[in-house]
Amino acid sequence: MKALISFLLSIRWQDIADVLLNSYILFRLYVLFRGTNVIRVIAGLALLWMFQRVAVTVGLIVTSWALQGIITVAALIIVIVFRNEIRNVLQAKNLRALLWEFPQKVVRTPVDAIVEGIYELTRGRIGALLVLPGKEDLDESVQGGVAWDGIVSKEMLISIFWNGNPVHDGAAILQGNRIARVGVILPLSQRDDLPQYYGTRHRAAAGLAEKTDALVIVVSEERRKVTAAKGNDLIPIEDNLALRRILLDHWGAAARASDGFRRERRELLFAAVICLLCMSGVWFSFAKGMETMTSIEVPLEYLNRDSRMQIVSTSDNTVRLYLSGSSALLSSLRPDQVRAKLDLSNAVNGTNHFSLGADNVIFPPGLRLSRIEPSDIKVVLDVPAKKAVPVQVDWVGALPEGLILESVAVEPAKITVSGPQSVLGRTDTIYTEKVDLSSLHATGRMTVSVVIESAALKLADDQKDKVDVIYTIGKRPL
Repeated sequence: MKALISFLLSIRWQDIADVLLNSYILFRLYVLFRGTNVIRVIAGLALLWMFQRVAVTVGLIVTSWALQGIITVAALIIVIVFRNEIRNVLQAKNLRALLWEFPQKVVRTPVDAIVEGIYELTRGRIGALLVLPGKEDLDESVQGGVAWDGIVSKEMLISIFWNGNPVHDGAAILQGNRIARVGVILPLSQRDDLPQYYGTRHRAAAGLAEKTDALVIVVSEERRKVTAAKGNDLIPIEDNLALRRILLDHWGAAARASDGFRRERRELLFAAVICLLCMSGVWFSFAKGMETMTSIEVPLEYLNRDSRMQIVSTSDNTVRLYLSGSSALLSSLRPDQVRAKLDLSNAVNGTNHFSLGADNVIFPPGLRLSRIEPSDIKVVLDVPAKKAVPVQVDWVGALPEGLILESVAVEPAKITVSGPQSVLGRTDTIYTEKVDLSSLHATGRMTVSVVIESAALKLADDQKDKVDVIYTIGKRPL
């Protein structure tokens, strides 16, 4: 879980824009080429590419090389074989049509095909009997028939009810947008109130409508009239609009063309999601595949120290960071973009131990921290104080022969230093810089600097860093 969070935090806004832009390009290609053979071939290439990445991941070197070669050659073949389809798509009327507009599919429902087919039959004086089932099963009410399973179209209806077709006298049963059976025998109605000019087709339509909830459409070849049978009613159809209304009422809203547009919107939404997922996978594959590592040494910054305390010592003042990420990001990395910091707000007087992690490092997004060396830091804090410490001259060498150092006085005799209490407690003397005795020949006075050896100590603000040394030299008694 921690690795996942670290990965998500490493994603830059540029990465998000990169994925979204390429996802939209892929989506536009789908929109422009859908319904053509190009999109199917591209889908096959995408599947091959996925297999190739899997082969790379599991270490199948030869398989990966072979798939990569196939994909390269196939991409060239697509351009050559489908150049006409590609040219037709790219020859857009304007840039907006290419980049933004969504060409609408011509949505043809079974209703459109039935209406066109029925009135083409009337014009050709071809009789027909078309059954549109409702919710009830028709198997117990009809007999015979031949399985057909063809998509409803004007041409299909004409071919079924053409006089030369052996099944033209029977009924055709529709299931959705397909013709399920043809040459079906329907039960005849025994009603006495039917007009005399209604023939066998009309009585068959009325007979099935009386027994089931099916809608039966009859085309009279002699009178070139269309009649609909529903329940106990035989409804004359005046024109194609009336026929359309009856068909839509029977099938309900599911058959309306608006449903076709809703399906198209769902299809486009699904395609957009798939494109986004595909490009996210491609980005992740390339980001991981081009990942490398580098190391950089940066100073460790100590922040939020209690003003009443000061740092006496630290185990390290620099750390080495090992960063991983894409080679492009690492090559453009500047030292000033990386910082290592340690928060001392919770540190106490004395020795403190801290563990360094990703929270202690600042680096550009898109990179990940692999490790820190050292990962543990020791920081010693102490409360500063002041102390007057005696000053002693640091003599070196020896006086010339026959001379002795009779007395030495230092003004001031003590100097005030400040620093951590623990260090001041161990400091009893402050020495001056080295004074060579061999250069002294007579009593005199000199000014020398004091030397504070501990880095944790310093002179008080009002204290000078020099003292006067008054010395008396006499002759050695014989």
